Amino acid sequence: QVQLVESGGGLAQAGGSLTLSCAVSGSTFSINAMGWYRQAPRKEREWVATISSGGTTGYADSVKGRFTISRDNAKHIVYLQMNSLKPEDTAVYYCNVAKYQKWPWGQGTQVTVSS
Repeated sequence: QVQLVESGGGLAQAGGSLTLSCAVSGSTFSINAMGWYRQAPRKEREWVATISSGGTTGYADSVKGRFTISRDNAKHIVYLQMNSLKPEDTAVYYCNVAKYQKWPWGQGTQVTVSS
């Protein structure tokens, strides 16, 4: 059974930075593309960024140039470096495998950005 544990969220001021981590256990982590997703209050969960097993990255337009996704295959951890934060980045952030059939979602980590 795959387990996803997100951490690193918190309160930040607009223009600030946070780094999120996602520890993945019980899976063939290194061969899977991984993604970060977020869900703002009263909104659907949306895709934020993806990183392939080889390190190729992709970003939603709303975060391009501000967020950076990375991974440590040896530690089974995915990171999301978030810079130049905006109030509209406020959401619960989740990681998961970047394919249609998702693993069970973790609890997520709350990011709140004040203006």
